[in-house]
Amino acid sequence: MNDQTTATMMSLLPLILIFVIFYFMLIRPQKKRDKETARMRANLEVGDEIVTVGGIIGTVVVIKDDHLIIETGSDRSKVRITRWAVQANNTPHEVATTKK
Repeated sequence: MNDQTTATMMSLLPLILIFVIFYFMLIRPQKKRDKETARMRANLEVGDEIVTVGGIIGTVVVIKDDHLIIETGSDRSKVRITRWAVQANNTPHEVATTKK
């Protein structure tokens, strides 16, 4: 290799290093959080207490494909929301453990 090729490789090294750091510090953790959120939304059950993205707290009454009907407040009003609008599930669920 000549000196020009080595100089070019050395000038690209910091750029590659920055990309690797961004991947492990930003991109990979975000993908993990997205998978956990998708799993939580897919595992919703009737009776779960949820919080929507807009801050509405309610109990799941009906689950359809992409929509949920939740019951909010003491007057038991019902609201239809999309599944992606669920931010958190406040109902504790037991995690299935498998023994090998």
